[in-house]
Amino acid sequence: MAIPEKPLGAKALDDVAARTLGDYAVRAERFREQTADHDVSQNVAALLDAIGGAKPFTILDAGCGPGRDLKTFAALGHIAVGLEGCAEFAAMARAGGFEVLEQNFLALALPPQRFDGIFANATLFHIPSQELPRVLSQFRDALKPRGVLFSSNPRGNNDEGWFDGRYCAYHDWETWRGHMTRAGFEDVRHYYRPDGLPREQQPWLASVWRKK
Repeated sequence: MAIPEKPLGAKALDDVAARTLGDYAVRAERFREQTADHDVSQNVAALLDAIGGAKPFTILDAGCGPGRDLKTFAALGHIAVGLEGCAEFAAMARAGGFEVLEQNFLALALPPQRFDGIFANATLFHIPSQELPRVLSQFRDALKPRGVLFSSNPRGNNDEGWFDGRYCAYHDWETWRGHMTRAGFEDVRHYYRPDGLPREQQPWLASVWRKK
């Protein structure tokens, strides 16, 4: 993979969304089974600990998949709303009783200032870098004043392109921080996962951001 030499046009961006979501769709049930027991409690806590004000919080799970983390937030007493572009995943999450906004990241229409927090766990790395300013601004506008966004992405050397049927962008910390701060967020904290391992064995970059 390498950084695209020129911006992706509208047709190419449509292809990014369609092919990436289509790859998830054909393995939706297997994905649900394989990820059902993933422990992301550290990430859930990182988001919730950074949100101020009275509970319950209204949380948008951006790229909610089958709804595993929606159930976690609801069990903790919060109002959990899903955002999912894959119809198969959206149906699974709705079957759990959750509201799901069926939208892909490149065609968002989010309600303004509705959410106390946005949980983007292993999802935002599918957005082409050129579209991040727009998409992150839309997430910012969907947050209440001083709302919090959590993201966890596989880290890399700022390469992007097609990988196993999905479009992926692998940012390092400096590049990701630049995208977030330019979009109107301030850095709360960041860390690498899995916890307790040497850095070379921590492929995930997790970060917490507050709307300015």
